[in-house]
Amino acid sequence: MSAPVQFDTLATADGHRLGRIVLDAPKSLNALSLEMIEAIQAQIDAWAADPEIVALWLEGAGDKAFCAGGDVVALYHAIAEGRTGRDPEAADGAVARYFTHEYRLDHALHTYPKPIVAWGDGIVMGGGMGLLAGASHRVVTPRSMLAMPEITIGLYPDVGASWFLNRMPGASGTFLGLTGARLNASDALFVGLADRLIAAERRDAVIDDLLEADWSRPRPALDRVLRTHAAASRELAPPAEVAPRQEAIAALTDADCDEDLIAAVIAASDSDDAWIARAARSLAAGSPLSARLILRQLARCRRVSLAEALRSELDLSLACANHGDIAEGVRALLIDKDHAPAWRHAHGAVPAADLEACLAPAWPRQAHPLRDLHDHVIG
Repeated sequence: MSAPVQFDTLATADGHRLGRIVLDAPKSLNALSLEMIEAIQAQIDAWAADPEIVALWLEGAGDKAFCAGGDVVALYHAIAEGRTGRDPEAADGAVARYFTHEYRLDHALHTYPKPIVAWGDGIVMGGGMGLLAGASHRVVTPRSMLAMPEITIGLYPDVGASWFLNRMPGASGTFLGLTGARLNASDALFVGLADRLIAAERRDAVIDDLLEADWSRPRPALDRVLRTHAAASRELAPPAEVAPRQEAIAALTDADCDEDLIAAVIAASDSDDAWIARAARSLAAGSPLSARLILRQLARCRRVSLAEALRSELDLSLACANHGDIAEGVRALLIDKDHAPAWRHAHGAVPAADLEACLAPAWPRQAHPLRDLHDHVIG
């Protein structure tokens, strides 16, 4: 059975080709399975070496989602079956294998030698954010909805979020990572997760114009086409949520210690500001261990490269499977669907020893599965 991802190429008028990737699992909102990740990696590696291919186009099937995240149900079953070993190639290393391949793909997109257009229409969450963030040309539509909601399932923002959340304006990255607050297209542009806002109805016209473009200089060719369609879509931008709240976000995240910061945000659950209150309630209901890990992970990755952040994330993701709340979070949300997770701790009562157990390296540097990732990121 083939992986639910489709590949084809489109001929340009000047004799080149665009490589197209379609995440084709609309019933699961195009959630990324290991098979999809491996298939995409193999195809983009082949296209990187193909001189006819000048750029890639990445999109999700259906009209609801680009990609709603990773296949956390498969991760739940792997954890339940004890397949949480450190060797990604071993029979008991299913969790390490999934995250290793996912993060390697994210890094490959960030450092790809040819331009990539990610058409981020609809829901973009978790693993989908890793794909969108890695593209050189990131497009959102008026109906795009972005989030890193890992706090709700006992994980933390991964897929490179330890790196890109730290590069958002002010304290917005900390707040968004901690609460899983949802972003619209205007917010995505403001925080640097998107480059262009284009009406969803223009997708076919964008592709047609790309096929007619002069590909002697690929990146300018892409920019010209996307710029034109973005200009015609400007009036469709939704009202921004994050930019007007920068001052409030800064105040909520200005604390002497992590526990105080978390408590301050949770206290905003009864705020008159509906957007702030919704975000605060998400944190309050989320995993207390994850909340502490999110802040520690962002702090330790504040000045590292993308490659270093992904290595750190792989360590932490495996630790969350072995010592954290992810199995319980996924059970409550997606398996039993009782929406009543029994977290291991309460807010304000996470022992330091439990934090340190999760933050300890899983592998020595020379044996790390992502040790070969380089630090150069193509602009």
